[in-house]
Parts: sequence; C-alpha cells; structure tokens
Amino acid sequence: MAQADAVEIETGKPVQASVIWLHGLGADGHDFEPIVPELVRPGERGLRFVFPHAPVRPVTLNNGYPMRAWYDIAALNRRTAEDEAGIRASQARIGELVRRENERGVPSERIALAGFSQGGAMALYAGTRYPQRLAGIMGLSCYLVLAGQLAAERAAANQATPVFMAHGTLDPVVALSLGEEAHRQLTAAGYKVEWHAYSMPHSVCPQEVADIGAWLRRVLP
Repeated sequence: MAQADAVEIETGKPVQASVIWLHGLGADGHDFEPIVPELVRPGERGLRFVFPHAPVRPVTLNNGYPMRAWYDIAALNRRTAEDEAGIRASQARIGELVRRENERGVPSERIALAGFSQGGAMALYAGTRYPQRLAGIMGLSCYLVLAGQLAAERAAANQATPVFMAHGTLDPVVALSLGEEAHRQLTAAGYKVEWHAYSMPHSVCPQEVADIGAWLRRVLP
C-alpha cells in the first residue's frame, strides 16, 4: 500500500509497536494526528501511528455527496441494509495495513487497531475477524456493522484481545444506544470490553484521551 494513503507518526526509535487508527466519515487521516503527543509521553517508547485515508465515495446518507468513507451508509439504524461489499473491501485494506507493519518488523500481537465513528465500526469489525492475535481493538463513538454475522465470522485468535469502547452520552450523530448495544453484543460473545461513557457529543474529550493513553500503555507496554 502506498505511503501516500496514510499519515504516519513515529514517537521514537526503534518502533516497538503500531497503532492503526481509522478516521470517521468525511474526515481523513490527519483527523487524530494532533492527539498523538497526548497519548505517548516524550521519550516513553517508540510507537508508529498509522492514520489511513479512506477512499472517496458517494454516501447515500448525505444525498450521494462524495466524501471519504470506509463504506456507504444509507441510515444509522438497525433496519436498513448495510453496505457489505464496502465493509469487506475496507476489511481487506485493514489487513493490508497490518501486514505492512509485519513486513516492517512489527508482529501482529504488537499492533492495536483503533477507530472513531465509522472508523471505529471498522476497527471492531476487522479486529474481531482478524486471523492473528492483535494487541488490542478500540472503537470510539461507534456501533457494530454486520452484527448478525459476528458469531459465524469471528476469529478465535482475537477472542481474548482487550477491547476499549467509549461513547458520548450527548452524541447526536451515533446514538449512545447504538454504542451500548455493541458493548452488550461483544460482551455476550465473550469479549473483554472496557466501556466508558463521557458527557460529550460526537467527539473526543480530555478524560477519554487520558483513558486511551492508559489503555495503550497496558496493551502495548
């Protein structure tokens, strides 16, 4: 995969672990670039943050307007058909990103998969199905896609992988109930989910960033 398809930040040398972080609908790989210094203290350890750019595609929910999106969205509810082809194409892209880190000397068990909103939905989807163990899976302000297929498709390799989920209680874009439902479904499927709710809209807040930093120190010591 071309380097131009992602923003990369290394917090030190040698790189000991990687975080692949997927942005939300309509954003790009630069979206979460500014919080890296808040997640890793100066001189703490060498992490490579990889922030890929989603492809530009028409999004039905936004009247067909083209924007960066990991898959098409018609509606954010549990009744509308999901873009399975788009979701699987992005899953394949995530697999390529993980393998590229492997080729650069970072084993899968030293890679955390993270994302916000639509990117968080993809992180949960791809992470639970990835055939090799990952260090951790993080879904922020998101939901489960193709939830009914989880039982049949999930990979045993990541059944015990730590999962971090967080959501704003005032989220007007992705309802808190969708995040809570995803948390319940993953917990019922036997995943170890660390769940956080914050008084915030569809965004991140300082306490959440601090909690993410602490979680990353645990899963990528």
